[in-house]
Amino acid sequence: MTGATAAQWCAAAELGDVVLYDVIEGLPQGKALDLFEATPLAGVDARVRGTNRWEETAGSDVVVITAGSPRRPGMSRRDLLAVNHGVVAEVAARAVEHSPDAVFIVLTNPVDVMAYVVLRASGLPPARVVGQAGVLDSTRFRAFIAQELDVSVEDVTALVLGGHGDSMVPLVRLAQVGGVPLSELLPAETIARLVQRTRDGGAEIVGLLKTASAFYAPGAALCEMVAAVLRDKGRLLPAPAYLQGEYGLNGLYTGVPVLLGAGGVRRVVEVHLEPEERAAFLQSAAEVQASMAELPGAPC
Repeated sequence: MTGATAAQWCAAAELGDVVLYDVIEGLPQGKALDLFEATPLAGVDARVRGTNRWEETAGSDVVVITAGSPRRPGMSRRDLLAVNHGVVAEVAARAVEHSPDAVFIVLTNPVDVMAYVVLRASGLPPARVVGQAGVLDSTRFRAFIAQELDVSVEDVTALVLGGHGDSMVPLVRLAQVGGVPLSELLPAETIARLVQRTRDGGAEIVGLLKTASAFYAPGAALCEMVAAVLRDKGRLLPAPAYLQGEYGLNGLYTGVPVLLGAGGVRRVVEVHLEPEERAAFLQSAAEVQASMAELPGAPC
């Protein structure tokens, strides 16, 4: 559902024409037709079509990868690694064959590792392969803060770094509501509860849906990143990016602030981390590295 939902958000924003690809005959065609038939009601001019042929995706400016198995109850994102590795590697190789100049945005979990798989399978420069996780994790944190304080979500800013999993690092110190630090608005124990709910955000939805994982918020987060690339916005967004010395790390993807625009990641932005924050961030990165070590042919 995430790919189709992302397509819906992107079409509604008139970001461009959308092609839905799937291996299941009729599925992308049916979803695309349904979505296209809604465009007159939405008042948008976006062509949406579905296909089982890679040739029809040729020349794409952005490729969004959501292929793979979703999480089931009791599964961690790491459990998905073996299942999704082969699927994502094949998708990346086929997609880049037909769209060699595209920016690739990866959603498939475990996303930090799958972004690395795409980088390796596609042969693209790191700037043109980025993951989607930090935007989602940050918006969940923002939503929970707004709900707790009964304030507009528009006034809440928050930043979540690290791997997309139980060890993600919501930077409480930088969270604000209308410019007021969160620590001045909520007691520490309440903030800790919101931080934990953010870490458990995906699992909470999986537990409720039983047979599926989240798709509305991830789709919206993907659309925000696609818009940043296609409109060359130069957005400062948290996202899994390939680190090459930043934060003292090399050769892995993990969530950090990036400047995102035409061509992908313009640069990784290094923010000051307090000792406790840095320790948590490095621990999260270590968990990503441990998962990467399980990939076939991984150098680590």
